[in-house]
Amino acid sequence: MRLSDYLFQTHREPQGEAELVNHQLLLRAGLVRQVASGIFAYLPIGQRVKRRIEDIVREEMDAIGGQEVSLPVVQPAELWRESGRWQQIGSEMARLKDRNGHDLCLAMTHEELVTSLIRDVIRSYRQLPCLVYQVQTKFRDEPRPRGGLIRVREFTMKDGYSFHVDADDLDAWYDRVYEAYANIFRRCGLDAVAVRSDPGMMGGSDAHEFMELSPSGEDTILSCETCGYRANRQVARCKKTPPPREDRLPLEEIHTPGSTTIDDLARFLDIPKTKTAKALFMVATVSDEKEEAVDEIVATVDRFVFAVIRGDMELSDTKLANAVGALQLRPATPEEIRAAGAEPGFGSPLGIDRSHTLLVVDDLIPSCFNLVAGANRIDYHVANVNYGRDYEADLVTDITAAGDGSACPSCGSALRADQGIEVGNIFKLGDKYSKAMGAGYLDRENVSRPILMGCYGIGIDRLMASIVERHHDENGICWPASVAPFQVILVDLSGGDPHISEVAASIYDDLVETGLEVLYDDRDDRAGVKFNDADLMGIPVRLTVGARGVKKGVVELKVRGTGQMKDVPLGGGLSGAVRALIDW
Repeated sequence: MRLSDYLFQTHREPQGEAELVNHQLLLRAGLVRQVASGIFAYLPIGQRVKRRIEDIVREEMDAIGGQEVSLPVVQPAELWRESGRWQQIGSEMARLKDRNGHDLCLAMTHEELVTSLIRDVIRSYRQLPCLVYQVQTKFRDEPRPRGGLIRVREFTMKDGYSFHVDADDLDAWYDRVYEAYANIFRRCGLDAVAVRSDPGMMGGSDAHEFMELSPSGEDTILSCETCGYRANRQVARCKKTPPPREDRLPLEEIHTPGSTTIDDLARFLDIPKTKTAKALFMVATVSDEKEEAVDEIVATVDRFVFAVIRGDMELSDTKLANAVGALQLRPATPEEIRAAGAEPGFGSPLGIDRSHTLLVVDDLIPSCFNLVAGANRIDYHVANVNYGRDYEADLVTDITAAGDGSACPSCGSALRADQGIEVGNIFKLGDKYSKAMGAGYLDRENVSRPILMGCYGIGIDRLMASIVERHHDENGICWPASVAPFQVILVDLSGGDPHISEVAASIYDDLVETGLEVLYDDRDDRAGVKFNDADLMGIPVRLTVGARGVKKGVVELKVRGTGQMKDVPLGGGLSGAVRALIDW
């Protein structure tokens, strides 16, 4: 491909408000253009990289027995109502009506549609197991797109779905996909690690995310270097050591002016935060079992949730939402807090209105004694509050967030916190969708049973962004050869000399004939411009043809990733020299 004929434009300066490395470099190198917030167009060079990544994904999925399908993006609401997710998913799912008034959506994921497909095709255990996948555009109306291709609204996803007769079979295929994902990320030049995660709206019993550790990531991964425990902070556990037992002292109200935070309170009373109880007020949207569904949409109701954790700890919104079965969870307003009989900044489980309040207590609290809690009136707290004597909860469970330095739940060593970019996820869905949508099979005894399912996703765009975040320098992108748009960029520095230009064109033809993919920079431009563009684009090998080299009978070869340079003799050895440096 001659660069003079290519749809291509680079930029010397940072573009717009792009902050992360991948966003800046993909724009500057002319691989993508931003159309709107979270929506990007791919130009030819960017599309070639994207296709390389997709090809790797397809090869690894095919290698474990995956069968590629293509499912529609626009889906009828009826399928999502069958699963119950039509009313569970909020405004991030784009909904529309056709000209006949039928409800449709732009699919964010395809569990419902693939389940409906399988229930029409699978009849017997003899047809299982089965794994299908697709590489397809999806739309999710993210409220805060960020980071270039890391969090977008329109994106390309490899989503796969497996179907099984029992849990053992699902476990075996789950492990098979796990290994395929490890191969995919390794071939793309990443060191992604698998961490336990929250199944979220997908549901199911078990889930892992594959994280590329990066300071640009928006997820926090907690890991133990001693035993190997690793989990997303949303669901990470930690070992909680109960304090020594104490005699339960009488309640005592104390004046604490202006002490609206735990830090303020601990300073004012000169006590450690471990001797305080932190009150957090949330509103959970949950299914209303008392009301019948209207037009197949399950009724919901808001529940006021009062959470209590020890003062030195932080609340995990994800754990709390899972504990109370919340479809959505948000902080309560001051008016809602006061309506429950509590006071913002001085909240306490003592004496609140329990008729409309769900009181959830962290599982460490019953082992703590004589804590200082709010008094539910301004500028006052109560000392010596004890769970079981002074109040009891509707639910006692783990709702605290582990953090850097927390004790590992497996071995007790200190956990380390790192930032990461989620590049893939896998879920054991079990029978969540098959039961709801009537997807079953006949077993050996001719008994109908629900099909068990697994779900496996990789964000292609985010994967590309993660590769750039890892493989770049101050001059631009350094693509791994496996995903590079071309293997070689051939720079013609003939400067109008027909002989030099003829040599360059001949080298180009020879390299292409040997099967190498070459971008031929034949533009009439300065050497500095061409070299800068080559560095920005990040093609693994640069060959430069100039007057001095031709006179000596050599071509200058530069390795983009290392900066290594050497002269290679003109002739048939060029393609061999290039192939020795790449692992296509």
